[in-house]
Amino acid sequence: MLQEGAHGKWTVSSSDESTEENSDSEKPSTSSVLDAARDTTSGPQYPCSEARKAAHKRKASPLKFSDKSFSAEAPPAGKQKTNQEGSGWCLSSSDEEPEDQGKHAHKETVKEEKSDAPKEHLLNLCKGDELSENQKAEEYYEAPSESQDTWDLLNGGNPFRFFLTKVRGIQQSYNSGALHIKDILSPLFGTLVSSAQFNYCIDVAWLVRQYPQEFRKKPLLIVHGEKRESKAELLAQARPYENISFCQAKLDIAFGTHHTKMMLLLYEEGLRVVIHTSNLIADDWHQKTQGIWLSPLYPRLPQGTSGSAGESETNFKSDLISYLMAYNSPTLKEWIDLIQEHDLSETRVYLLGSTPGRYQGSDKEKWGHLRLRKLLREHALSIPAQESWPVVGQFSSIGSMGADGSKWLCSEFQESLVPTGRSVTSLKCDVPVHLVYPTVNNVRQSLEGYPAGGSLPYSIQTAQKQLWLHSYFHKWSAEVSGRSHAMPHIKTYMRSSPDFQKIAWFLVTSANLSKAAWGALEKNGTQLMIRSYELGVLFLPSAFGLDKGYFHVKGKILSESDNPATYFPVPFDLPPEQYGSKDQPWIWNIPYTDAPDTHGNMWVPS
Repeated sequence: MLQEGAHGKWTVSSSDESTEENSDSEKPSTSSVLDAARDTTSGPQYPCSEARKAAHKRKASPLKFSDKSFSAEAPPAGKQKTNQEGSGWCLSSSDEEPEDQGKHAHKETVKEEKSDAPKEHLLNLCKGDELSENQKAEEYYEAPSESQDTWDLLNGGNPFRFFLTKVRGIQQSYNSGALHIKDILSPLFGTLVSSAQFNYCIDVAWLVRQYPQEFRKKPLLIVHGEKRESKAELLAQARPYENISFCQAKLDIAFGTHHTKMMLLLYEEGLRVVIHTSNLIADDWHQKTQGIWLSPLYPRLPQGTSGSAGESETNFKSDLISYLMAYNSPTLKEWIDLIQEHDLSETRVYLLGSTPGRYQGSDKEKWGHLRLRKLLREHALSIPAQESWPVVGQFSSIGSMGADGSKWLCSEFQESLVPTGRSVTSLKCDVPVHLVYPTVNNVRQSLEGYPAGGSLPYSIQTAQKQLWLHSYFHKWSAEVSGRSHAMPHIKTYMRSSPDFQKIAWFLVTSANLSKAAWGALEKNGTQLMIRSYELGVLFLPSAFGLDKGYFHVKGKILSESDNPATYFPVPFDLPPEQYGSKDQPWIWNIPYTDAPDTHGNMWVPS
């Protein structure tokens, strides 16, 4: 579909207009355009979003940027057209050029390579033979980390148990202390008896290969939200594996997804819970910034212990059981019973989940942003001059926010992020808000190039309805973790001091910036409606024995004399840098043909 606006013409590659609440969560594709694309380029054999399928197609059939006057490694930033109204974003030109494009000294031509052409060269990465990206990822992580490294990770130096995933193509020192899925499933972490994988996007054959050979036939439960054809595809993937069973999460409210990413790992030695941000596909564990919270090894309680035993000060055990009970699934009863039988008292984080439904009364505070509001009111300490402490939100997708900030973002949502301590009954919503979301240039200059944008499914249909939102946007930069060029699929939220040296709390979660994920108030504020399943963990200073009400932000260098429990490893750079006048947020379903990415390619999604 060709559309025209102040920024020229662009093609919308999705066949249907975005519905108000189709919140750019990673919905399975129903687009006829992309179905047709699969006829020419075999798509991945797992249900996923339209944006990811477009990325898969572009990886298989790259569109080379044929004008050699540009350097692929450092394309001129000024090449991108800017919005003269100064809203800080614009739409890139499509291959149907607007009239004023004739003013440029030259034009680019679009040339589609055949699928059997050699794969794109990794300009900024290690040179290797021409394997598929997925094979490269698997070959790179053929074996988990060295035993001593993994043991050190588990037993010292990381009191928060918060990790990033390994990234290929960055300086190896930045992967020290990071985890691949093969590390998590390694025998060093425990002798596996059975496991449950909760996720959105799942490649079953790939997942099985991540388990060590000796664990591959252990019982595996996959908890998913697929329906109809995509459910049939998922079940078909698992037919070769007799040990795999499924639990379908009920999604009774339109446009909801099962977006939670969690592993339950039962060992001979105990139980472990892993809450993270990665889909169960090779791409998500290769060159993206992702977050992981890894629980301690929970020992089994002595037989005959009461059900309330083994609880943590953060109430994690009962909250996890409540979350699992919300699925209302007999299949999960076995895991609920197993959790009851283990001692989770060493947990220092708070669980924060979303489950689909309409909640009233005390149930309203069990899930979503009202749950965060309740936890902060009850457990965060008061901070002097807290009104000046900004809120920072960082995410990989954005839903419909409404006509202006008062509709949700700067009203109910912000109110849930600003309470700090019981003394605060209400705060004006004038706290600064910094939203971190990658620019087009962030994506273009990333390790993956433009296909990284397949995991950033912000659509033109949603974006053009909320131009006001983009004034809050800040670039992705992660020099502190060596991941400026590893596009974020992690989602984090925090409350920072005005100088960004301290944070009052930190949340890592599957929840993007959307009402579907966090919930929206209805019926004059008496009811909270949530569409999706989400899960995250909240870090509060009080749970780590800190009485000042804040963590220090950990920099690149930390003196050994400093107490590591007081320095939180925020995975990206603070303060975040606001978009400049030439920056635009990445929008997945419009073309970018003005400048090449790090593989010398352009982006034409349809």
